[in-house]
Amino acid sequence: MKTQASGTSPVTDDPVAKAWSQLLDRSDAIADVISSRMLAQHAAAYERIGPHLIDDVRHSSREHIGRGLAILAGRLDARSAVELWRETGRRRARQGVPLELVLNAYTMGARVLWESLMELAVTTTGINDKSLLEAARGVWSDLDVQNGVLIEAYHRESARLLRRDQQRQQTVLDGLLDGRGADQAFTEEARSLFEITAGDRVACVVALSDGPQTDAAGAVEDRLDRHDIRTRWHVRSGAAFGLLAGLLPDEDTLVDLIGPNPPGRVGVAASAEGLAGFATAFQLALRAAQTLPRNGRGAVAVTARLPEVLLAGDSHVTPLLVAQTLGPLLEHGQADTLLATLSALLRHDGSPTHAAAELFCHRNTVIYRMKQIEKLTGRDLTDPRDKMLLWLALMAGP
Repeated sequence: MKTQASGTSPVTDDPVAKAWSQLLDRSDAIADVISSRMLAQHAAAYERIGPHLIDDVRHSSREHIGRGLAILAGRLDARSAVELWRETGRRRARQGVPLELVLNAYTMGARVLWESLMELAVTTTGINDKSLLEAARGVWSDLDVQNGVLIEAYHRESARLLRRDQQRQQTVLDGLLDGRGADQAFTEEARSLFEITAGDRVACVVALSDGPQTDAAGAVEDRLDRHDIRTRWHVRSGAAFGLLAGLLPDEDTLVDLIGPNPPGRVGVAASAEGLAGFATAFQLALRAAQTLPRNGRGAVAVTARLPEVLLAGDSHVTPLLVAQTLGPLLEHGQADTLLATLSALLRHDGSPTHAAAELFCHRNTVIYRMKQIEKLTGRDLTDPRDKMLLWLALMAGP
């Protein structure tokens, strides 16, 4: 390579570089052809992202083609464009442009450059087939390098944005559990972040994993996703919880969608007050899940477990209720038999006949056991209040 007398721009004897240098004056026109083709081919995608992107694409095309032709013409080292490719990858990730669309733009740019050189070869002497072949190899080789740099930068920026978005989501979810849903400004931020409209229903799902290898939250999310119900997940006090919003079905239907055998204990609670009541919905869903047997599997709605949730709400009430209601019975030598009989009697509204049919024993046997139960507990199985207390004590799991 030799330099002009002025020393301002390099001149090369390389016929391929000479061929490319003849296109330098047409750089902006070539770039405009590329951007026009891209915008026409993917008009809907670019318009959806926003009008600012269209202007950016036109400007970026000119910058890339100008830099690319200077490199192909031997005026610049290829390393001078690396940061341009990186910044383009980062910027397109921030703008939300799909990577496929970005790579398509680079491929189209390479194709139009090649087409421009072919047109030039028709009217210009000195550009032979060998030069064209070498030029083609250079274009597609450079494209591979460009794509590699851009893809890496795009993925790095996407991962950074995802981490930042997840951190923001988790901060907002924490705020909702801390009762900030009553703050109108905070609620508007949450609506914007989670794309929730004023008319959307809100619910909470809590998934408890009792085993170290169980990802109950992931399995529940997958099941709801299959029904187009999106869940935003976070963890509070060891419990994974998800915010559900949109045109949601009722609690019982949500439980059915989660399925009868999820990998853990799952509770569901709707929030009648939307985001403002999400903290309450979380507490109810958590207590509903906690009423299921530990190390068991199942999904329940809080409205289907209200007595159990009431008992779980105060750790001091449950043992007191059991002691005051079933205490003497639990110390009896036939406690299991008497508890089974009591449960059958309560299910059949105190009827010895129907309880005996369920227990496969004689009616007189049930009557005898019933008298034992009433004597030991001091409760009357015909008294509504006593029956309620006995039911609650049995639900508490003596």
